[in-house]
Amino acid sequence: MFDERKRTILLGFAFLLLLLLSSFENTIFFRMSLDVLQNLRESLQNQLLAVGILFIHNILVISLILIGMSFYVNLVVLDFFKREKYAHIVLEHPRTFALVFAFVIILLSILRGSTLIYGGITVEALPIILLISAPVGIVEGYGIYFIIKKTLSRTISMRDLVYIYGIFFIAAIMEVGFINLLIYVSA
Repeated sequence: MFDERKRTILLGFAFLLLLLLSSFENTIFFRMSLDVLQNLRESLQNQLLAVGILFIHNILVISLILIGMSFYVNLVVLDFFKREKYAHIVLEHPRTFALVFAFVIILLSILRGSTLIYGGITVEALPIILLISAPVGIVEGYGIYFIIKKTLSRTISMRDLVYIYGIFFIAAIMEVGFINLLIYVSA
């Protein structure tokens, strides 16, 4: 059907298109989720809606990471970086790269969410924000680490995807639970 080089180029275009769409989705997600989260106390329906919104957002993010990492792996394996001296370093050390990448993504996610919820971040509030976000961040970070490690080592399977999506479903439930706890404590 397609040779591997054409398939890689199409994967790259798909990645760029989905990256642009994710920017639009991210804007809508944060606007809509703030409205839903502010009204969480009202009913169980809002609880389920909040879990669903967070889960779908996480699935979109993880899928984008999967496509991006798959694109990179194909570029390296098919020697698109012939002149690059260190192109294979990420594939040779997938655990290290996955750990650093997951940490950076989770940290940026916590800071972005805190900026939207609190209208800004002060240095004094940063430790408490990180402490409150730590349990969900650890679960989501593990999911990101796992998918990157599996993708870079080229061993990802459908079973792994189901496992990762399950991790992010649990993270969505935890996140709504922590938000409810914060609302209850602050009231």
